[in-house]
Amino acid sequence: MSENTTTYTVGNRTFVLDKEKADAAIAAKAVINGRDTMFFNILPLKYQWAYDLYKTMKNNHWEPEDIQMQTDIQQWQGNDISDVERWIIKMGIGYFSAAEGIVGDNILHVVRELVTAPELKLVLGRHAHEENIHADSLVYMISSLGINPHECEAMFEDIPTIKAKNNFVVSNSRALRRDVDLTVLENKQALAKNIFMFGQVMEGTQFYGLFGMILSLYRQNKFPGIGQMFRYTLRDESNHIEVFRNLLNTLITENPDIWTKEFQQDLRDTMAEGVRLEKEFIRDCLPVSAVGLSCEEFEQYIDYISDRRLVNCRLEPLIGGVENPFPWLSESMDLKKEQNFFEGKVTEYQKASALAGADDDEL
Repeated sequence: MSENTTTYTVGNRTFVLDKEKADAAIAAKAVINGRDTMFFNILPLKYQWAYDLYKTMKNNHWEPEDIQMQTDIQQWQGNDISDVERWIIKMGIGYFSAAEGIVGDNILHVVRELVTAPELKLVLGRHAHEENIHADSLVYMISSLGINPHECEAMFEDIPTIKAKNNFVVSNSRALRRDVDLTVLENKQALAKNIFMFGQVMEGTQFYGLFGMILSLYRQNKFPGIGQMFRYTLRDESNHIEVFRNLLNTLITENPDIWTKEFQQDLRDTMAEGVRLEKEFIRDCLPVSAVGLSCEEFEQYIDYISDRRLVNCRLEPLIGGVENPFPWLSESMDLKKEQNFFEGKVTEYQKASALAGADDDEL
């Protein structure tokens, strides 16, 4: 027998395993155009980062129904909440009830369909599942507060800035729902742009305006249940951004022909358009200064966030040197101080009072 084979004898039967074939199989793993197999062979791992993120995401599992909503219901039905604060909540539910589904749909029907390594399909499947949880949390919010669901439907159909944000990403996603020859440079760049748009522009930047407003309410002890769900959602989003950032960078490493100067500028232009649409949307969400914050400060925050996303993808920032106007908000969104809290037991999130005693410094 060759040194590249291993022989097992069990009873009167002999099995020969070929190491060279196994090595060839892992070598053939790739983000795209990899080994074509109907078997979901995750091992041996080639993309450890994907499996590590999958494990982190799985350990962060949460369910909307375990969040207490009594205080939110009382506040919604009472007289202590302003019209602007109610509007922020309605815009949040109205926009995200469409946006979360758009992200999940793109993962399942574009990105997960086109990548070939099983561990990438594994983490993308978890990503899509978390979008389902986020969508479910919005149903829970709507039913708890007694909001007419048709009003939410009307919001993302009739409010121009919501419609524009959704059309911005949907048009890109639809263009890839076809047989795609990923040996062609134009198609490889189209997939890379899709990954950048959904991971860094939409989830990584365009979600942050409303998240920030809702967390500002939460910080003032308004809508604690909704705030809690958005904090869990944001913890998930930070992992989603990382999944797509790693996926983009690995795709480019394996296919360096993608990374032309023209393509890099196209991604920066895409981010610039996403920022423009987000700023218009912020003005609709916060038409007057409220929540102790101004529209201008949120626009600056979007500039700060978008530059971070670009730099993390090896791209030049749009502006550069933008200061973060809400350092507490960035920390709350990234949940870096809380990460260890959630890494222990899967069931810790179920304690409704788990974050109730947190100091402002931890938010």
